[in-house]
Amino acid sequence: MNIKTKKTDGLLTKDGVSLLIPFMMITSCFALWGFANDVTSPMVKAFSKIFRMSVTEGALVQVAFYLGYFVMAFPAALFIQRRSFKAGVMVGLSLYAVGALMFFPAKATGMYLPFLLAYFVMTCGLSFLETSCNPYIYCMGSEQTATQRLNLAQAFNPIGALSGMYVAMNFVQARMNPMDSAARAKLSDAEFDAVKDYDLGVLIQPYLFIGIVIVALLIAIYFTRMPMNGDSHSGKSLRQSLGELLRVKNYREGVVAQFFYIGAQVMCWTFIIQYGTRVLMGEGMDERSAEILSQKFNIAALVLFTCSRFVCTWFLKYIQPGRLLSILSVVAMAAVCGVILFTDRTGLYCLVIVSGCMSLMFPTIYGIALRGLGDNVKVGGAGLIMSILGGSVFPPLQAAMIDTDCSVWGLPATNTSFLIPLVCFVVIAVYGHRAYVRHNITHDYNS
Repeated sequence: MNIKTKKTDGLLTKDGVSLLIPFMMITSCFALWGFANDVTSPMVKAFSKIFRMSVTEGALVQVAFYLGYFVMAFPAALFIQRRSFKAGVMVGLSLYAVGALMFFPAKATGMYLPFLLAYFVMTCGLSFLETSCNPYIYCMGSEQTATQRLNLAQAFNPIGALSGMYVAMNFVQARMNPMDSAARAKLSDAEFDAVKDYDLGVLIQPYLFIGIVIVALLIAIYFTRMPMNGDSHSGKSLRQSLGELLRVKNYREGVVAQFFYIGAQVMCWTFIIQYGTRVLMGEGMDERSAEILSQKFNIAALVLFTCSRFVCTWFLKYIQPGRLLSILSVVAMAAVCGVILFTDRTGLYCLVIVSGCMSLMFPTIYGIALRGLGDNVKVGGAGLIMSILGGSVFPPLQAAMIDTDCSVWGLPATNTSFLIPLVCFVVIAVYGHRAYVRHNITHDYNS
């Protein structure tokens, strides 16, 4: 008698077929949007200096950057529902490349607004990419290993982020005119325009380079045969899918947790420059040297984030995702308390530690929230990408607190502004605990 052995899905297999090559191709996109995110964070400070603006005005870079995620997530979900994950990746890469290459004409205008428009177009592409790539990776194997697989793919995101930070420090900050903000404020209009033109020429170079790299990847993916896993159309309308999703409390709370997580991540990686500059200038360092050293601390934070991502992916084999998420959130809360209370380098070290705790959070929240959604996974993934809007909402609030320069309890405004990330980590800790209870105790995602 012939007995047919059932083909099982593994970490990188579907119906017994290896998906290693497609996994590697899509994972490269994770690194590319990591580069975009972290070459951009230091630009808040750079744009503030170049255009002689406040921290709040400079933070509009992050508003434009993360607004694109919010605007394009559901259009991207509808597109991949009708076409395919591969088509979504292609559109995402195309918009990413166009936005990056728009930095050249933006520089020619010498104005701030065209740069914000370029960031917006670029992140519309990133929204398409994340809406396509995250559920695509999720479907490349069994649902039981989906969270682990997402963490593995996301582990390459901080590698791109580290590259972005390195480029920002060595090819932008280090090459800009060394004149500090106070000296720039005293320049005549003609002198200011000359310095601004030079600095903008330095600032756009990484974006032009990455635009060319993206075009090359776009061509490579176009000619690569990709799997059709998860590409079947459910036949449901967007309204029906949203109605079903909104009845799942585990998913609803996951969107909220992701909103607060992205806000915390962007704040911690953007304002480490302002925080470190204040601390280091207090030690007697000049502004430019303090900014460059602060960026080195930011790179150290990303190194820890990267290493922690691989370690946490291994831990997920033994610790339930919700439990590990809540544990790391509590540790992050303790570290942020150190950031607030210490006014010397100890606070800067605490801010680096926060990054080690954040490494697990995005893919784990994503994987937990999509658990049990069935054919609503594409629209559900879009909702989670829309929650990246948190990166547009929270940084301006923190920037406004820093601009007040108001001392609370004798602590600098830069320190007390980190009360906002502290609240964010409280929300994430609560979600992790509730997800653990649902999965291990009640087994009810609607409870």
